[in-house]
Amino acid sequence: MAWVLLIVAGLLEVGWSIGMKYTDGFTRPLPSVLTGAGIVASMVLLSCAARSLPIGTAYGVWVGIGAAGAAVLGMTLLGEPMTPARVFFICLLLISVVGLKATSGH
Repeated sequence: MAWVLLIVAGLLEVGWSIGMKYTDGFTRPLPSVLTGAGIVASMVLLSCAARSLPIGTAYGVWVGIGAAGAAVLGMTLLGEPMTPARVFFICLLLISVVGLKATSGH
């Protein structure tokens, strides 16, 4: 169950990180409230997952999901450049996340 919570927390991190782009510096109310709720929910779920997972693993996986997801959505939704090097390093990041899970002992 901790892994499910952690994955959802990571997906929420992707949501709030992309959501920050739409808050316009937290001057737009609806995107700001949704982004804030995503931040809180993501942190709460990370905290719950860290009760039974090693914090280094939980935090690393959470950050990895968030960073990779934000990078991919940035390229697909926000027109950020998609270069072979960026795709390679996103794949490397995802391999690292899988490696952390595989070696966590849980």
